[in-house]
Amino acid sequence: MAFNEAQFKDILAEFTIGTERLHEIAATFRQDLQLGLRDVTLSSMRMLKSYVGLPSGKETGEYLALDFGGTNIRVFKFRLDGDGKFEIIKRVGRPLIVRGEYDYICKDATAEQMFDFIAELIDEVIDGDHNTKYYLGHTFSFPSTQDNLYNARLIIWTKEFATQGVEGEVANDLLVEALKRRGAGNVEPVAVLNDTVAVLLSAAYKTPDTFIGSIYATGHNTCYLEPTIHDPQGVGLGGMILNLECGNFSKIVPNRFDAEYDAGSEKPGEQRFEKMVSGRYMGELFGMAIAELLGEKGKHYGLTSIDMSAMISDNSPNLHVVSDIIMAKVGRELEFDDVAKIRELAAAIVIRSARLVAASFVALVWQRAGSGKIQKQHVAVDGSVYEKMPLAKDNITKAIGELLGDDAAQVDTILDNGGSGLGAAIAAAMAVQK
Repeated sequence: MAFNEAQFKDILAEFTIGTERLHEIAATFRQDLQLGLRDVTLSSMRMLKSYVGLPSGKETGEYLALDFGGTNIRVFKFRLDGDGKFEIIKRVGRPLIVRGEYDYICKDATAEQMFDFIAELIDEVIDGDHNTKYYLGHTFSFPSTQDNLYNARLIIWTKEFATQGVEGEVANDLLVEALKRRGAGNVEPVAVLNDTVAVLLSAAYKTPDTFIGSIYATGHNTCYLEPTIHDPQGVGLGGMILNLECGNFSKIVPNRFDAEYDAGSEKPGEQRFEKMVSGRYMGELFGMAIAELLGEKGKHYGLTSIDMSAMISDNSPNLHVVSDIIMAKVGRELEFDDVAKIRELAAAIVIRSARLVAASFVALVWQRAGSGKIQKQHVAVDGSVYEKMPLAKDNITKAIGELLGDDAAQVDTILDNGGSGLGAAIAAAMAVQK
C-alpha cells in the first residue's frame, strides 16, 4: 500500500511553519512575557524569580554543588579561578533508586532517608572533612516557591517522585538537618536554583554577553536576564534571571496532532509548548502521523526522538535504517517512496520544533533590546535535542536569521554542557561574595 499523496502533503503542512507565522509566534511569546511582567496571572508562563543576576566572571574559591533534578544525584567540588576558568576537584554520583537494593523516591520512603542519602554523597565529596567550612549551591529542578536565593519550598513532586515529607518543605532546610545528623554541619547550603538558571550562570561565567539560558532536551524551558527587576539583596549583576517555565506557554495555535495528543495526555492543557517542541513528545506526534498515513489512527508504535534522529541521519541509498526501525516499531515493510516520506516527516517535526524554540529566543532578544539596538549576545543551550538531534541547531540558526534579518549576526547559540553543577557552584560563590 502506498501512502495517499494528498494526505501526506496535508500532514507535512501541519508541521510546517512559514516565516510570517514564525514572526506572529515570536511576537505573541513576547506579548505573553510582557503581560507576565505586569501581572504574572495574565501570562500562561509561570515567570519565576530566581533571586540571582549574572556572575561577574571573577568568582573564585572552592564550592560544593548538588545537582538534584532527577533520580541521579550528582555532587561536585569545584574550584573557581575567575575569568571563566574552573576545575572539578571531585565528583560523586549515585541513583536514588536501585531495584532490589533501595528506593528513596517511592511513597514508602521518607524525607529523612532521602536527604541522609544525599548528605552521605556530600560527605564523600569532602572526604569526611568536618572542620573546613564549605558553601554549597543546590540545583533543585522541581516545582517550588522561592522568595530568596536560599529557599525553595517544594510545591509538588514530579518525575515519578513520591517521597513522604518533602512537599511543602524547604529543600535546603531538609538538607541542613541531614548534614547535621551526618556530623557535616560545616557544609552550608547558600543558594538554590532551577537547572535552566544554572545553565545560564554556567555559560555567563565562561562567556560574557550571555543573557538567555535554555534546556532543549526531553523537556524544554528557558530563562533570561530581565534588567528591570532587581533583588534587594543584590546577588548578581544586571537585574534578575527569570525562570519562565515556558514549556507552559499556551498562546499558540496547535496543529491537530498537538491538540489530539494534549487532549489524551495526563494533564490536558498543561505544558502545551513543551508538547510541541521537546524530545519527550516528538516521537508521539511522529507515531500519530504515521498511524494516520497507514490507516491505523489511534495506534501507538512506541516511536521515540532517538528513532527519529537515527532516521534523519540515514543517508544510505536504500534507507535501510529507516526501514529497519519501521519494521521493528510499526511492523510493516513499506515501499521505498513511503520510507523516504517517513524520513521527510521526521525531519519536518524536528524542524518545526527548532523554529518554535528559535521564535521564543528571539522574543527574549527583542524584550531585552526594547526600543534600542540588539547587542552582540549568546543564547546558552543545554540538552540532547540541541546537541545531538540532526537539523535542530541549524534550523534554530536559520529561524533566528529569518526573524532578525541583519541583526541575526548579533545573536548565536552556544552549547553549555554540565551547567547544572557548575551553575550551582557559581551561585554559591555569588551568594557568599556579594
